Amino acid sequence: MSTPTNVETQRAALTGTRKARLGIAVNAGLAITKGVAGVVGNSYALIADAIESASDIVSSLVVVFGIKMAGKPADENHPYGHGKFEPLAGAVVALILFGAAALITVESVREIATPHHAPAPFTLLVLVGVIAVKELLFRTVLATSAEINSIALKSDAWHHRADAITSAAAFVGISIALTGGPGYESADDYAALLAAVIIAINAALLLKPALLELIDTAPDPSIAATIRKVACEVPGVLGTHKCHVRKVGFDYFVDLDVLCDPNSSIREGHEVAHNVGEAIHATLPEVSKVLVHVEPADDYGRRSRD
Repeated sequence: MSTPTNVETQRAALTGTRKARLGIAVNAGLAITKGVAGVVGNSYALIADAIESASDIVSSLVVVFGIKMAGKPADENHPYGHGKFEPLAGAVVALILFGAAALITVESVREIATPHHAPAPFTLLVLVGVIAVKELLFRTVLATSAEINSIALKSDAWHHRADAITSAAAFVGISIALTGGPGYESADDYAALLAAVIIAINAALLLKPALLELIDTAPDPSIAATIRKVACEVPGVLGTHKCHVRKVGFDYFVDLDVLCDPNSSIREGHEVAHNVGEAIHATLPEVSKVLVHVEPADDYGRRSRD
């Protein structure tokens, strides 16, 4: 077995929490701005947008906790580390999105059934600024999630995109209400209802990968293919047999069988296993642990023919 390092994991956790905290600060300001503008400007779509931003704050707090826990090193009670906190946080964020969608749906239906005045024109300017800020935040956080391979942070990024979507829907709804005149006052409420549906769909798309990682579903097959290729390039390796890969937080754990000369000594087999682990770490730094099992090549050949 190769000796893992936790430096990359801790660096990823630090980077992820910084971006999540940035989201918290931005969403706090946006939630207040949209909430006040929605009440003063008589727009439930904008109030629904404020609710979405408030849920963003909660989800970002969950992400910060999940990523910080995932970055903790392995201990006696968690010999494989605390990585499962990361997809768990992603799943919780997706569920928070479902909750926000449900709340917006209920309130939208209530507003549609209640006669009210059309929204104020200034709410459109507020929404333009919100869309720009949230789209920029989405792109920034999504890029970081790809960099550190974080499902939780990716969920947080799409939560920001969901907020931009609700703002865009509100903009369309308010525009229709203002240009349509009497009889179109509820257009922004219908827009909020549409946004709730889009948010729920995004939540479902985010929940699936988080759950798959929690139950140790195999990651992209290209990762195992790269591991096999790297192992076969190590002197003394004649081929590979089993190669199991699972993602735990920011890291990947690997169980690999390599085929070697059956006449090799135990020491030689150990050196081959060590070299394989080092080669995999050098090529794929995100691989935290590699358990290499050495098998005699002729024994594997006999078992394959049987």
